[in-house]
Amino acid sequence: MYKTFALTLLVAFACSGLAGAQPVRNYDDKGAPPFKVLKEGENPPLDAYDNFVIGPKYVTAPERKAVEGVPQGKVQQFTIDSKETKLFNPGIARKQFGKVDPNNPKTLIVETHTIDYKRAIGVYVPAQYKPGTEAPFMVVHDGPGQANGYKTILDNLIAQKRIPPIVLIAIANGGGDAQGHERGKEYDNMNGDYATYIETEVLPRVERHCNVKLTKDPDGRAAMGNSSGGSAALIMAWFRNDLYHRVLTTSGTFVNQAWPFDPKYPDGAWGFHETLIPKEPKKPIRLFISVGDKDLLNPNVMRDGMHDWVEANHRMAKVLKEKGYEYQYLFCRGAGHSIGNAQAQFLPHAIEWVWKGYAPKEGK
Repeated sequence: MYKTFALTLLVAFACSGLAGAQPVRNYDDKGAPPFKVLKEGENPPLDAYDNFVIGPKYVTAPERKAVEGVPQGKVQQFTIDSKETKLFNPGIARKQFGKVDPNNPKTLIVETHTIDYKRAIGVYVPAQYKPGTEAPFMVVHDGPGQANGYKTILDNLIAQKRIPPIVLIAIANGGGDAQGHERGKEYDNMNGDYATYIETEVLPRVERHCNVKLTKDPDGRAAMGNSSGGSAALIMAWFRNDLYHRVLTTSGTFVNQAWPFDPKYPDGAWGFHETLIPKEPKKPIRLFISVGDKDLLNPNVMRDGMHDWVEANHRMAKVLKEKGYEYQYLFCRGAGHSIGNAQAQFLPHAIEWVWKGYAPKEGK
């Protein structure tokens, strides 16, 4: 699950000679937003829109343990061949990391080549799903393992009526990471292309393969992801707000990873807290964000002042509060990128928080 992806990132950084211990940031550092420090094992209130500190010791959430008598959802998996799709066909990959563009330090010069690829999709369908009805759902990036990995959590939360009976759709990326790779093209670019790809290529196949109907109501749709998958989740909701209203991120890459350079969004996802959220009208987005105190700082050759994951998430919390968004922010002590140890405690809470307030439309 996330541990595997975090290991992939560390290997990539090591290969580029840039691996090393990340600095530890404190919740009361200069420039940090004001935080409320929680007790060991405690999660924030479900009705709170604020910033919270958890850890460094974590208590595994009880929702992660299978309970006898709880209805069990089913997990299915299928594969999409890129040659059979209209969007992101073919894919791209690079042989080596790019070089900073001397004419524009905000981007890289990267040589790429085209690839074909296969994308695995994992789908969790709850036991409570009634055939023929429209189901709310959550898209999770960097799948498909999360369909099995989150199954017990979802079984328990749904049985306890803490979330609606959602379908979970865990979608693998197209390969590689960051600038010049398919994953970076899908996740880091500031447009609605990937949301459109999911809408036109993935969701119809989920309905056919898994015999489900998926809601068209954006309030019944959530997007979730880790690292660039987290920024991708917000990018989907921001640029296709007609499709998604709920977002859950861990170690969100709200930094400048977009490639190729787009002058309309010159700062990549850093632009969310720099210009977009502060200056554009408030959107109906409910957003959970989280970061580790040892999260990433400049993990590649770019030194543009826009590659600090902690600073980026701090800035997100500030602008979300100023703009009046429904948001919750966790600063996780004793946690590195992907904050897997902290997720063991807070992920069931985060899923419940993201879905709080959802009510299906009349007659659906």
